[in-house]
Amino acid sequence: MKIDIKGSIVTNDDKWIYDWLDMEAVCPRDVLRAIENANGDKLEIYINSPGGDIFAGSEIYAALQAYTGEVSIHVVGSACSAASVIACAGHSDMVRTGLFMYHNVSGGFKGDYHAMDKGSEILQTANRAIAAAYREKTGKTEKELLEAMDAETWITAEEAVELGFIDEIAENKNLRLAASAPGLLPDAVLSKVRTIANNPQSKEKADILKARHKLLNLKVEVKP
Repeated sequence: MKIDIKGSIVTNDDKWIYDWLDMEAVCPRDVLRAIENANGDKLEIYINSPGGDIFAGSEIYAALQAYTGEVSIHVVGSACSAASVIACAGHSDMVRTGLFMYHNVSGGFKGDYHAMDKGSEILQTANRAIAAAYREKTGKTEKELLEAMDAETWITAEEAVELGFIDEIAENKNLRLAASAPGLLPDAVLSKVRTIANNPQSKEKADILKARHKLLNLKVEVKP
């Protein structure tokens, strides 16, 4: 069973917006349904993602780790942020031209200084939770990983293998690569799209918005 982790990693509730805009994205529900249909057969996971929602990424990671069948992960482009966590869920390989990136968890908070202090505490706790996945895969200490995350670390495929994030370099896979979506949509855009989509009188404006987005986000296939 082939499962693509391509484009942004988004929540189940937001996935329809990316679909409506014809933007490549994946949510936990997509992966869980594919796993259910696999019926214990080997899973072939193909990753080319800039990352996205860390809670969605964590759910996908957990689902792959809990799968009773064989899981083989192939990084065919980038495995960044939340996607780098998913890449640690099983035996993996990576194309030589691939990129791997891990960094601190980020998020937005509103309120007084108490809320900001609490927000910082939450983010640091989330960093340690993500580092646990990296620690299990690489054997490195939490301190080493948190320092690398704090610096926002980008590494090549060979460095990812050397550091233990990836198991081996993919050789002669004849993989066909394509550009992925640039990343998560801002909350303001998501809110605006929900308003337009839920207003029947705005259908014409919505169609114009979709057409404009397609024009600005033409995807170019890259063949190795």
